[in-house]
Amino acid sequence: MPNYDAHVLSGIATYPVAVLIAYLLKLYAGLPIEVTTPGMVIGYALYVLGSDLPDMDHPQALIHRGTKPIVSVATGSAVFIWSRELGLSKEVWINTTVQWTLGAVSAVIAWFAFTAVMPRHRGIVHSLLFAGVYALLAYALVDYGLRMGLGVGLYCALSAFLGYALHLLLDRSVKIV
Repeated sequence: MPNYDAHVLSGIATYPVAVLIAYLLKLYAGLPIEVTTPGMVIGYALYVLGSDLPDMDHPQALIHRGTKPIVSVATGSAVFIWSRELGLSKEVWINTTVQWTLGAVSAVIAWFAFTAVMPRHRGIVHSLLFAGVYALLAYALVDYGLRMGLGVGLYCALSAFLGYALHLLLDRSVKIV
């Protein structure tokens, strides 16, 4: 099975195929995909990340070790933002300290939960179902988070899906679930 370098380098090298597929789907299937420069740059990042992302289910994999702190920080930051509405005190410094404490505790919990909830290696995470989940997350990030619109969101979702599927193809393990 390919290693980290093989997966990522394959993603880096084959991205033009994803761009071609997007143009073909736009031109011949009439999909409302918008292939813009910012979209292609974001799509490239999502494609290459996807080319190794299925290995996040392996605790020793570099992508697992890299994804775990991102999930932890994102969780802690989300809890901090959510807790800003609590208004615990009239003093800003007390509120901010308590809110970041809640965020940090949540981040630590997320750190350990990430590995604990991850299924076995080459399980459900190594499937087209999860490629679809990754594509939906990419779409939400680009369309709703970055507000780049439906067409660019669809392009980036397609790029994410194809990069993830590339990993499965390289592993010779393409399954629905």
